[in-house]
Amino acid sequence: MAKAKKKGTGSGTIALNKKARFDYHIEETFEAGMALAGWEVKSLRAGKAQLVDSYVILQNQEAWLVGAHISPLQTACTHVVADPTRDRKLLLHRRELAKLFAATEQKGHTCIALALYWKGSKVKCEIALAKGKRQHDKRDTEKDRDWNRQKQRIMNRH
Repeated sequence: MAKAKKKGTGSGTIALNKKARFDYHIEETFEAGMALAGWEVKSLRAGKAQLVDSYVILQNQEAWLVGAHISPLQTACTHVVADPTRDRKLLLHRRELAKLFAATEQKGHTCIALALYWKGSKVKCEIALAKGKRQHDKRDTEKDRDWNRQKQRIMNRH
């Protein structure tokens, strides 16, 4: 008799960096794997992650996720000293790394983390090549968002 597979709950998204889309123009996105410790995977399964103020550093032909906070579980292994904000290595193909290195050398371009999510049993990080928005661009984004909400309310009434 075959065992029934356990169905997941939701879309598989662990954490989103909502502020990134407000602060940056997203030009291109990449999917990167992550090198994680065992306690980090357990915490991610419990949804204990935040990407606020996280970014990607490119150095020595490697990409590192800096500033992502993964809170350790209380039931995690006690003999491991858990550092919730340690730098985590991102796993990308050589061509993708070369593209990111070349693009971040240009003025105003940076690399940021947008989301953490499950792809099968693996944790993936969506990173983006982005250019910072100016203050007036942020105001335009806010006006567009408010106008779209207002249009939706009007359409729902009629």
